[in-house]
Amino acid sequence: MQAITMPTLTQLEYLVAVERLRHFGKAAKACHVSQPTLSMQLRKLEEEYGILFFDRSKQPILPTSEGLGIIEQAKAVLREMGKLDHLGKNRKLEPVGEFKLALIPTVAPYLLPLFLEPFAKRYPEIKLFIEELTTQNILDALENDQVDAGILVTPLKGENFLEIPLYYEPFWLLVNEKHPLAKLSAVHEEKLDNKDVWLLSEGHCLRNQIVRICSLRGKPGIFPNVHLESGSLETIIHLVEQGHGYTLLPHLATKTERLSRGTLLKPFSKPVPSREVSLVYRRTQYKQPILNALASEVRKCLPKDLPQEKSKAIEVVKV
Repeated sequence: MQAITMPTLTQLEYLVAVERLRHFGKAAKACHVSQPTLSMQLRKLEEEYGILFFDRSKQPILPTSEGLGIIEQAKAVLREMGKLDHLGKNRKLEPVGEFKLALIPTVAPYLLPLFLEPFAKRYPEIKLFIEELTTQNILDALENDQVDAGILVTPLKGENFLEIPLYYEPFWLLVNEKHPLAKLSAVHEEKLDNKDVWLLSEGHCLRNQIVRICSLRGKPGIFPNVHLESGSLETIIHLVEQGHGYTLLPHLATKTERLSRGTLLKPFSKPVPSREVSLVYRRTQYKQPILNALASEVRKCLPKDLPQEKSKAIEVVKV
């Protein structure tokens, strides 16, 4: 029986890139090679193993059942090689090297300005790459080793992930001063009108939490003939300023968003509905010194009125 030639790391990188992007041209561009070069290397690998990794008749292309197991093992090999390279260059296990971080859009604008400058100055040996992604896209990126960690709302249900809670962020009611809810000194969840709330679009965990808090059963509709799909809290805030409906804001957003004189922020009665914001990473993550440094620096930069520990005064809303 003829021995199988071991694949090169380059071939494994091509294989994983095609599986992730589901397109040979895009994968070649991501790997900084020509498409014929990438295709030729994968053909060699398929011939060596005697199977097809991808069903090329489908658009986008899909892994075959035979190829899927090898692709998953290729990801594991590349992950371990990354670990070996990182440990070889950082024998003292100090927080140095490259780190890819993703944040959800309802956290990034308010948290990044607090910790980014202090972190960059304190850890000049860390090269930090940051991007904004929705929760599901962060989880997908973590699974595919496209990011090292994410800052998002937890708890999650993923067995492959670990979570480091950073803070517990209370929600506030944002309402126009002419709205009936403006008369309340403290908000009780049962007082919220199901049809009078502005929500972010599907895919934002903040939307899901507001739906839970307000016990929404149908579609909210301030204007019966208008359906809003917004990914921006700023847009919703402006609508509330115009006297239409209300929304809920996380605590940090209330400190940075510019609110007009016609809007009011109302606290919730205790236990205050809040969101748990955590640093999330794969169980196989090997850049623990950077993770620890990141979590520590974020906590140092948080406002004093933002809880870092869970207590009876808050109620963590499910995602």
